[in-house]
Amino acid sequence: MIAEVKIMNKFLEQALLYDFYGELLTEHQKDVYEQVVLEDYSLSEIAQMKGISRQGVHDLVKRCQKILEGYEAKLHLVEKFLSVKEKISLIDKTLAEWEEDGKDPEEIVKKVRRIADNIIEEL
Repeated sequence: MIAEVKIMNKFLEQALLYDFYGELLTEHQKDVYEQVVLEDYSLSEIAQMKGISRQGVHDLVKRCQKILEGYEAKLHLVEKFLSVKEKISLIDKTLAEWEEDGKDPEEIVKKVRRIADNIIEEL
């Protein structure tokens, strides 16, 4: 089970990096990276389709991953996206608690504004 979660997290990380920075790769890089990471083709299958070696496909995918991680290290767009997403979930949770418990609306508004201010600061 834990191994599945780690694999899933790695896949989600790769997918998010590609979603944010994939357009900065060349067409060839995008094509191969998508086939390996997103479409789950084997290295051998892609090597045969592209007329390159299996090692060439492997190296290209590793190079793409480093490029995408490099963009994230400099720009932090995925990190900011995940942080904002987490804060929006917190707003939703706060509002759900208010609906269920009937807490003081003024306190809820203050809490939501604090979270919104944090989001704005991050952007």
